[in-house]
Amino acid sequence: MPSSTSSSDPVTTPEIHEAPAYIRPVPSVNFATAGIVAMVLFAGLLGGWEWRWRSKGSVPTFVNSDVLWALQRERIDHGEGDATVFIGDSRMLFDMNLDTWEALDGRRPIQLALEGTSALNTLEDLAADTAFTGRLFVSATPGLFFTGFSYRGKAIADWKKTSITARTGQWLSMNLLEPVWAFLDPDLALFAVLARQPWPARAGVHTRIEVRKLSESERDRNTHMWERVVTDTAYQKLAQFIWVQDPGPPPGVTPAMMAAGMEREIGRAVKAVATLRARGVQVLFVRHPSTGPVLAGEDQGFPRVRTWDALLKRTGQKGIYFLDHPELRGFDIPEWSHLSASEARRYTAALHGVVARVEPTFVRRGPTAAVAR
Repeated sequence: MPSSTSSSDPVTTPEIHEAPAYIRPVPSVNFATAGIVAMVLFAGLLGGWEWRWRSKGSVPTFVNSDVLWALQRERIDHGEGDATVFIGDSRMLFDMNLDTWEALDGRRPIQLALEGTSALNTLEDLAADTAFTGRLFVSATPGLFFTGFSYRGKAIADWKKTSITARTGQWLSMNLLEPVWAFLDPDLALFAVLARQPWPARAGVHTRIEVRKLSESERDRNTHMWERVVTDTAYQKLAQFIWVQDPGPPPGVTPAMMAAGMEREIGRAVKAVATLRARGVQVLFVRHPSTGPVLAGEDQGFPRVRTWDALLKRTGQKGIYFLDHPELRGFDIPEWSHLSASEARRYTAALHGVVARVEPTFVRRGPTAAVAR
């Protein structure tokens, strides 16, 4: 008799019926044909992107990278310690034509200026390098030199750490890619183009237009203004607007803070120059031309008597201020801050002549250089 807790009936296990495995049909593919189609599509897109920028005036040029700067900086420690060296910001970079200076002076300078970067970082770097015993031209653009602003300061801080991988990549790019492709300029990169599209503004977010492509460089960083800045009126106006879109000091910066900053940067210059002069390095400060609202803003925010004049007095060095010399005035400055390529050649020749008159030991051939026309 069955109990209440067990059963004498046999236990049967239900049958489990597994569903047949699903096999996804894979269409047959001719991989050779697919590869050819992919390559054709890639070539078409690449060619289209290159054509787009060529049609806007871009040409193959060398990317002014941190590694390229490091390679030029190394020349001082590899046998060219007595060279003439240009340091500072984009005005020293754009306005000084190395071909013209070499033709007049007999020797090609080393170009170590960096866009948006105070000359003081490189000045201190060279002061600490006993291999450097040459002539040093220092750009003193007010809004950079007397604030210490360093957009590309990392290039100066890290040049000794340049890896073999970075050098190899630079060599491959300079010898295989950059002489061929115009679109390799960072300003023409796809994501850079997407970022500057007129996306809907977000509430409470200040939209600032970043600096656009302004220049083209050679292997040794001989750099000149991009011709489009000169010939394309709309692009020129965009460049002008970028320079004046943020008038005055940043929010929260008081006049007292500005004055303290100027004093700090002049103090840095005094110390570095003293070190350089102690081992025979010749130092000459240069105030390159600017015009229009840019010059007005510089004069207002950085009065000459408190910046330029104080710098020369405290360092005990001579300097060339463009407004003090008729030969350095009246040049075409398309976007109020940098000379065009043709004007840079004339200006370089004119500056060489002024230097030969003001500080003859700074030039190798004396005051015989005529202004290039």
